[in-house]
Amino acid sequence: MRVEVPGVAQPGGTLRISYDGRTVEAAAGDTLAAALTAAGHLALRESNEGGHRGVFCGMGACHECAVVVDGDPGRLACMVAAADGMAIDRQPARVETPVPDAGVSETRDLSPAVLVVGGGPAGLTAAAAIAEAGVEVVLVDERSKLGGQFYKQPAPDRDIDEGCLDGQYRAGRALLRRVREAGVRVVNGVTIWGAFRPDLLTARSDGCSWILRPERLVLATGAHERAVPIPGWTLPGVMTTGAAQTLLRSSQVAPGERVVLSGNGPLNMQVAAELVRSGVTVTALVEQADLRGWKNARSGIGMLLSAPELVRKGIEYRATLARARVPVIDRSSVVDVLGEGRVEAAVVARLDPSGYRIAGTEREMAADAVCLGYGFIPANEIPRALGCDHHVDRRSGNLVTTRSDTGRTSVQSVWVVGDAGGVKGAYVAGALGALAAADILADLGVGSRMDGSSTRTASRRSLRRHTRFQSHLESLYRAEPLTTQLARDTTLVCRCESVPLGELRSSFGDGAATAGAAKRLTRAGMGKCQGRYCSPSVLALAAEASGMLPEEFSGFAPQAPVRPVFISEVASSAISGQ
Repeated sequence: MRVEVPGVAQPGGTLRISYDGRTVEAAAGDTLAAALTAAGHLALRESNEGGHRGVFCGMGACHECAVVVDGDPGRLACMVAAADGMAIDRQPARVETPVPDAGVSETRDLSPAVLVVGGGPAGLTAAAAIAEAGVEVVLVDERSKLGGQFYKQPAPDRDIDEGCLDGQYRAGRALLRRVREAGVRVVNGVTIWGAFRPDLLTARSDGCSWILRPERLVLATGAHERAVPIPGWTLPGVMTTGAAQTLLRSSQVAPGERVVLSGNGPLNMQVAAELVRSGVTVTALVEQADLRGWKNARSGIGMLLSAPELVRKGIEYRATLARARVPVIDRSSVVDVLGEGRVEAAVVARLDPSGYRIAGTEREMAADAVCLGYGFIPANEIPRALGCDHHVDRRSGNLVTTRSDTGRTSVQSVWVVGDAGGVKGAYVAGALGALAAADILADLGVGSRMDGSSTRTASRRSLRRHTRFQSHLESLYRAEPLTTQLARDTTLVCRCESVPLGELRSSFGDGAATAGAAKRLTRAGMGKCQGRYCSPSVLALAAEASGMLPEEFSGFAPQAPVRPVFISEVASSAISGQ
């Protein structure tokens, strides 16, 4: 349903599209995902096992929202802008008709001094600072709008009252103005699919193939949400918390009328409060961590000393939920999602310290949307493909980029900034983007206003302050990382290829000892998301079977294409022999 967001006016005009032959009204600036969700059409692509899938990640990574647009299959509803007269159909499980030619009309070759990949807080900050020193900067982003997952902005044709916007909107708008005024060349809708050398990357956009040859490369590709398989999690109406926030902040659309949020981390509380403020009924906020104040006093004091303004935001979110009488249930999780064809209810249960449900604590809650957010995993396919050193962070279990305090990697012309290198939040990302910019300018022999100035000192101070805050925040929300604890043998772990937990367990019993071996035996990780969402579970099963902790090369190996691409686009890239 459509909702009100303070400071963002309702759309002035409407578009008419059709979905499975039925007329749907869309607002100017909507993605197809937003328009269809607002109209209550949640079931999108057909799945291999005969059901349907809907919007899940909301950021073009999972491919669960694939639809047929004007006869063209495989289009992602969360990435395609609605246009008047569009005919949308459900994506069949198997496309019977030949896939049309990708329509590549030209190949463009760019050789900037600095290429920035990703338009979130880190990428925008780095690009602006470098361009302000007079250096040529090209920033590419696969979305149609800049801002990333943190600075999500409303559609550009909506009337905005700056005085009523929240601070997150305003900070994003200010950073976008800075990027424009600095003269950064921004190219939206461009997806990197090949990383062969730091000075040779290939990409695609509608009707165009790109070859990118930068002198210096900044990777600010962010992170995607950590998937936790639970029974019913593939039902339409189940989505990540980040996807729900994208619908809300970018399109003023709620994921449902009665929403349950579950997982681990502060984003769930923020989005719950934002939904309440927009008039949505939040049935419950279910948090895996132990939020009892007496157990978290030290973390709270540390957060308050590091960033009191962020603590104030957290208190405001909790107060919003309290005023709306939203139950906040800690040490628990949604353990089942129920419904016929779409979400109808969620089952919540208490968890033990290892993350398993405690029998007898289950309770059922009515809901038409369930948002799951269990933390984040760095989107590090490109730096891994380029050979940058990585290591496993034992606290989070994530594979993170080994880098200097300015983001420089073991490949000397490559910097990884923000959550792409290790998830530490937007404020750390912005500070690291500024420091990476100064390092790159020094590497290029170009002076900037940051040289020996208070600006660089302020960036280092901000980095230290927000790193401390993030450490205390992680302590507050500490909990056993969930992988397969809540799944049954019949629960799908690999959403793309419909591989259940029981089949994966059998593969390890039949001799597989690594994630790669299980992939070859079961096809888990071979789908269009390329293992982004099933890899934590597969890695956990491999570690259980082998008795060895995951290391740098334990997971699925990144290789071109790092994102799905038509074979005609690969052929048109003309990189052979280079």
